Amino acid sequence: MITAGDFRKGVTFEMNGEPHVVLDFQHVKPGKGAAFVRTKYKNILTGAIREEAFNPSDKFPKAHIETKTMQYLYNDGELYYFMDGETYEQVPISKEDVEEAMLYLRENDEATIKFYKGSPFQVEAPNFVDLVVTETEPGVKGDTATNVTKAATVETGAVIQVPIFINEGEKIQIDTRSGEYLGRSKE
Repeated sequence: MITAGDFRKGVTFEMNGEPHVVLDFQHVKPGKGAAFVRTKYKNILTGAIREEAFNPSDKFPKAHIETKTMQYLYNDGELYYFMDGETYEQVPISKEDVEEAMLYLRENDEATIKFYKGSPFQVEAPNFVDLVVTETEPGVKGDTATNVTKAATVETGAVIQVPIFINEGEKIQIDTRSGEYLGRSKE
């Protein structure tokens, strides 16, 4: 059990049988009345975000989230299949749960998958990936003003803003958390 007074960013707890994660919290001690904990939390399964005030002594069961690194194998149109490298077990995951991560994952790439009570609910691509640019406008010579960018499509289909000097066929490094171009790949 965890009390509302123990809430910190990233703490997971169960409320009404569903897992939640604390996004933000503030311990408030007003001049009159009892202290309370103003909390902003997110339902892990639905993604709904709520703000609520709790009594610091309110108790909640801790939500146990399991994290595994798995290899992306393939998709059949509706389901995306990932394999556990230790047990070779294949886990199918719905398109809604993998949509963001798939912008940066190729077949055989590793991904972090979070499970709640044995069910996968979130897929995260590695923080940094190196992908090949498959389509972009050619850079124009002399067009070198600072911070000029253009759209480039990478091999996974994601569209990234890149500097004007990047050409098709080049391998670039991308921060998957923000979708930003970091530089040419060092590979």
